[in-house]
This record gives sequence, structure tokens and C-alpha cells, in this order.
Amino acid sequence: MTATLITVAPTGAESSKADVPALPVTLDELVSTGRECQAVGASVIHVHVRDGQAQPTLDGLRLRETVQALRAETDLIVQLSTGGAVTDPESDRLAVLDAEPDAASCSMGTVNFGSDVFMNRWDFIVDLHTAMRDREIVPEYEIFDLGQLSTLQRLLDKHGLPYGGHVHADLVMGVPGGMPGTAAALVAAVGMLPAGATFAATGVGRRTLPVMLAALSAGGHLRVGMEDTLTYAPGDPVTGNAQLVARAAGLARIAQRPPMSIEDARTLLGVRERRTAAA
Repeated sequence: MTATLITVAPTGAESSKADVPALPVTLDELVSTGRECQAVGASVIHVHVRDGQAQPTLDGLRLRETVQALRAETDLIVQLSTGGAVTDPESDRLAVLDAEPDAASCSMGTVNFGSDVFMNRWDFIVDLHTAMRDREIVPEYEIFDLGQLSTLQRLLDKHGLPYGGHVHADLVMGVPGGMPGTAAALVAAVGMLPAGATFAATGVGRRTLPVMLAALSAGGHLRVGMEDTLTYAPGDPVTGNAQLVARAAGLARIAQRPPMSIEDARTLLGVRERRTAAA
């Protein structure tokens, strides 16, 4: 793999706008962020949306408006989070697919998430996997711990390949309660990936740079953004998501694995063309 697919996760569901003023929470802020991140090397945007009070929401109208706006104003692959906040019910998380994104996350198991629990039952995982295939939406399988890679293999063995035929996982590393953000943990996870799968890696907080460097050296791709990282360096708050994407793109070039074009990313992941219909 010579090029690096860079995903930006600009908002998440955990941080508050009051505490992090640079966090993009309105539709205009999110679209502007998408344009800026595309310009410096991102090809995928992983989207959480907020309501009028800047609180996390899975409101169907807001999700659909966000997908349409990003599709109209950028060329990015629009990937919606089906995780939402840890308190969101399964029915609302499945309904995220009604917004017709290009891709969506599909978490592979339950994990302690700080002091909360992010619940993902086996039956719900199966429902999400099959619903995405039926709707021609590409999943990104989110992996928070090594055992979840066994769950991914079980899912594929019992229920077949995803839409697009390609398996792509994101290793979310450094969440309190999940696998650590270390090179050793990344190597162990890569060794458990299904045959032919690709992976990106996300380092949470201070694990951002170690995970990024380990992923590049192991032939993987990168996910960065203010969902997971709020400081650029100790005592130096992130000024915006494009700052994090630009750093990832620079490191990818140093590793002689420059950022992947959006069209190549669409081909790799097997993304269905929806842009013409949106226009």
C-alpha cells in the first residue's frame, strides 16, 4: 500500500463547545471544516452531528441535511457514526442509515468507555452489518479491543462480506477501557485482521502521534481529528481539524506514503457513487 487514506473525525460526541471553542458543531462549521480538511489531504469525513444547543443528536433530519451539504460542498466520502453517544438506543443508531451516507461505522463489540459503557450486542452488530449491505453503504468496522477482531471474523464467516466487497477496519486505540495506544498493541491487532483487509488507526489524546507513526510503518491508514485529539502538543490546543490533517499528511509524505486521492479511496473502499444524484 503506497498511499495513505486519511480520515478526519472532526467533532465526536464527548467534548463540549463551551470547553473546546474550535469544535465544529453547526452545519456551516462542519462543511467549512470538510472543505479545509479536503484541501490538506483528507479523503473521508467521519461525522457526528449536534443539535441547536450543541448537544450530540441522531436526529434524522439533521443527519440527512449534513450528508447532503457535505456532498454538495466537498468531494469527501461521507461516513456517519452509528455509535452516536453511549446513551443512544439501538433503534436510533440503525436509523442513521436512513440519511444515505457513503459509509458508516460499525463497532464490533461492547467496551468500557471511561466511566461509561459503549454497548454493542452481537445481534445489533449483525443487524447493522446486514442493513448497510442492503442499503449499499460501506462499513468501517471500529475495533476498540483485540477480541473484537475475532468478532469481526465471526461476522464475516457467518454473514458474508460487506457492501463493496472490501473489509476496512479502524483500530481505535487509547480509549480508557480499550486496547492501549502502543506499537505492540497495533502489531497484535494487525496480525488478527481478516485476510485482505485494510486498516486505519486512531490514537486518542496523547497516543495520537505514537499510533500514527506505528500505523504508517505497518502499512496502515490514519484517522485524526478533534473527536479524539484536542491538543497539538502539551499545552498547545488544536486550532482546528485541518491542523491535525495537515500534520498527518506531512508524516505520511515523510514515510513516502503520501495522502490518497479521494477517487482512489472510493475505489479502495468500494463506495457507491451518490454525488450525481445529490447534485
